Amino acid sequence: MDEPTRIDRLEMRLTEQDSVIEDLNRTVTEQWRVIDRLVRQVAVLRDQVEEAAARSAPRGPEPPPPHY
Repeated sequence: MDEPTRIDRLEMRLTEQDSVIEDLNRTVTEQWRVIDRLVRQVAVLRDQVEEAAARSAPRGPEPPPPHY
């Protein structure tokens, strides 16, 4: 069997690198989808916490404790 030529080796390497780049691109794209979803979920949760805090906040000056 003949040894691959320099051009053959370069072509094989390029093909392998193209495949790796495609895999990385798919991974990054999926990660951005997940990050986007998580950012939206955090925003919703932040709004819910702020609403709950506003509902539970006292509506004026706090009365003095009973021991006064």
